[in-house]
Amino acid sequence: MRILVVDDEREMAALLSRGLGSDGHEVTTAFDGPSALALARQAVANPAAGGETGYQVAVVDVMLPGRSGFTVCRELKDLDPTLAVILLTARDAVDDRVRGLDAGADDYMIKPFAFAELAARIRAVRRRDALTAQPRLDVGGLTLDLHRHRARVGERDVPLSGTEFDVLRVLASEPGVVVSRAAMLREVWETFDNIDPNVVDQYISRLRRKLELAEAGVRIVTSRGVGFSVVPAER
Repeated sequence: MRILVVDDEREMAALLSRGLGSDGHEVTTAFDGPSALALARQAVANPAAGGETGYQVAVVDVMLPGRSGFTVCRELKDLDPTLAVILLTARDAVDDRVRGLDAGADDYMIKPFAFAELAARIRAVRRRDALTAQPRLDVGGLTLDLHRHRARVGERDVPLSGTEFDVLRVLASEPGVVVSRAAMLREVWETFDNIDPNVVDQYISRLRRKLELAEAGVRIVTSRGVGFSVVPAER
């Protein structure tokens, strides 16, 4: 994945670049808004090998010299509407978060933060992008109709509650990729507050029973201490 990191704190930019690079991403850094926009224009004009156009994610600090991160976010979105933008700020003010989301940001993080959470949020916004780009997901013998919120095996419906469908959708959006409990809580329940992380295990258990009864040709794998993934049954 091509990621643009924009932060005038060079030490922070270097830390993010190293961390994201170690996760296998291609990272470019900029230290002010005009430089970031110039890099984004260049990337759109010169697609990477494999046909990717521009960057897929931009991680942008709000407090930038000369031009605010809010303005940079808006201009990046105007340049490439498919670009996912995550804003970073040291200010935990509701007005700032609202302003950032109104500028088109896909997510918002308060400094300081754990790098693992940033990495999870990057995966989350990319999963959301993938879901809006396709009407269905297929894994093994299972098909998820994302528009109608229906799970099917052949011509048969698999009876799932709304939350069960959403948990399965998150897993099926990237078969074989492990999704942590924290990431699942954020994507399905949209909060960590007053929710026992074990609720994820309860829904996984229900899904396993229903998928087995439906002979869906998929299985949910537990990566102990990490999270869950869905794979075709033959794997």
